[in-house]
Amino acid sequence: MPDRQAAVPPGSGWPGDPATASTPVAHTAADVRALAASAESLAEVAARESVCRACDRLVRWREQVAVTRRRSFAGETYWGRPVPSWGDDLASILILGLAPAAHGGNRTGRIFTGDRSGDVLFASLWRCGLAVQPESVAAGDGQRLITARMTAAVRCAPPANKPEPAERDACAPWLTAELGFLRDSLRVVVCLGHYAWQALWPQLAGSGYAVPRPRPAFGHGAEVVVQAAGAGSGLTVLGCYHPSQQNTFTGRVTDSMLDAVFSRARELSR
Repeated sequence: MPDRQAAVPPGSGWPGDPATASTPVAHTAADVRALAASAESLAEVAARESVCRACDRLVRWREQVAVTRRRSFAGETYWGRPVPSWGDDLASILILGLAPAAHGGNRTGRIFTGDRSGDVLFASLWRCGLAVQPESVAAGDGQRLITARMTAAVRCAPPANKPEPAERDACAPWLTAELGFLRDSLRVVVCLGHYAWQALWPQLAGSGYAVPRPRPAFGHGAEVVVQAAGAGSGLTVLGCYHPSQQNTFTGRVTDSMLDAVFSRARELSR
């Protein structure tokens, strides 16, 4: 049985680990702002966010889960660190979620990987030509996104899947940096759920986009175009119900509903 370590050490050989033992670590919200702003590439943002320790409550929870584990995964080593953004460095589509699942991304080290929500999501991405495989089960499984990138408003798995406002705000500079590096290629942002939708608008405003007032209402299939100063083409924000077990089991979101959103995203990104 693997050692019950609280987190995988950076640079220790985990598939797709963007960090090394020398990657600088943020211990405060001010550190996050400084390290995100000084990163020189998307890869460097991913590395730095993957070792962040700025939010004490989230650090304790993600590492506690990594040690105690769910019984069905007792024989596995958990990632136990912030889950970095992942995908195409020149993405035209950004898929934004809430936060990693405690026994999904917090276990596998890849966003929306290893849980039921991810099973539904990646199957849709594959059908729509945005992923090379219909399943995403573990880092290093051969999955690859096509012209798309995934990230979350909060990088650490939160207790009860509910990050606090201060934790969301502390994490925000990582997303700000990612949007900056994607600015020339990005055409569409798909927000999975109301939380991601709400988290995105301040980010876009801070990145120079003209955000509508009042803030657009969230809904499945909602579509809003925003313009940036000096930009020739706009950025389209699409709303999508989160593919959570509750939503899929109750029929609030179906395979065809997800396919409609991601097919639209692909159409707009061309």
